[in-house]
Amino acid sequence: MSAPANSSLPPLPEGAGVAVVIPALHAEQVVGKAVRSALAQDLVDEVVVAAGDPGTARAVGEAAGGDPRVRVVDNPSGRTPDGLNAAIAASHGEVVVRLDAHAELPVGYVARAVETLRRTGAANVGGKQVPVAERGFARAVAVAMASPAGAGGATYRVGGREGPADTVYLGVFRRAALDEVGGFDPRFTRNQDAELNVRLRAAGHTVWFDPKLAVDYQPRGTVGGLASQYLQYGRWRRLTGRTHQGSLSARQLAAPTLVLGLAGAALLSAATGLWIVLGLAVATYLAALIVAAAPAVPTLRLLPGVVLALGTMHLAWGIGFLLGPPRMTHVERSRAGDADR
Repeated sequence: MSAPANSSLPPLPEGAGVAVVIPALHAEQVVGKAVRSALAQDLVDEVVVAAGDPGTARAVGEAAGGDPRVRVVDNPSGRTPDGLNAAIAASHGEVVVRLDAHAELPVGYVARAVETLRRTGAANVGGKQVPVAERGFARAVAVAMASPAGAGGATYRVGGREGPADTVYLGVFRRAALDEVGGFDPRFTRNQDAELNVRLRAAGHTVWFDPKLAVDYQPRGTVGGLASQYLQYGRWRRLTGRTHQGSLSARQLAAPTLVLGLAGAALLSAATGLWIVLGLAVATYLAALIVAAAPAVPTLRLLPGVVLALGTMHLAWGIGFLLGPPRMTHVERSRAGDADR
């Protein structure tokens, strides 16, 4: 399958350079695996890590083992969009592969992605995020994230047929397209990948989902960690919707609607003294979670954990969306202004 013939990018030349970029902060325990997985790929000419702390930078040097393809650039803010932009600016490849410090590229990933870029004419190709965990609450989170109730219908989580998509996991980009739209928006501490893909598509480029480009992902292992993660997702998705009118889908409004419904039931119960109203609302939601989780669990022993994970994801995302993004600091506003010029 190929992309529409009206792609605005010139054909990707044979032998195009490939750069892997990695933003990393306090990642000294994991970044080595990410770097080694990048170096093991065919076609990779350079690996640039934007390190936000000295420990991470040292770990990168140890993992590189003297390989001249690896370079470290400073990322004083530690923020992901700043790190990505710094690493991209320090690299030279026509193809830019995004890799997170907590992820590892499977064998053949880059070669497949480059072939898909060339075949489709897309500006960005990527695949599925595969949550993987063997034990504890993280295993329940992995099951929840892969289920329709946790993925919310997002192609990069539930999978699907190859073709154009709204967004993909990580991403393998044509540098020319990144330069055209101005790279990652430094205002977006989270959700910067989805926001970038909105701009790529608005500029007439194609974002392409290839199910064979699957990358394992290690989910959070505590309720607090999961809640914090999804609260941030919701907050920054609100900014994307505010910045790009019409970019929100109905599925992304489900969680804030749920939070408002439960809050409304609580207020009504408090005002009338009829606490059965809140009880029925909570019981109905809990029953819906059980029905949604049951088909996804490999064993019933995992069901309570998956229900807890789903509820945490829904409520934290919805609350975050309703709160909206944190106020930008003076430095962040200045950096965003520089990016707009």
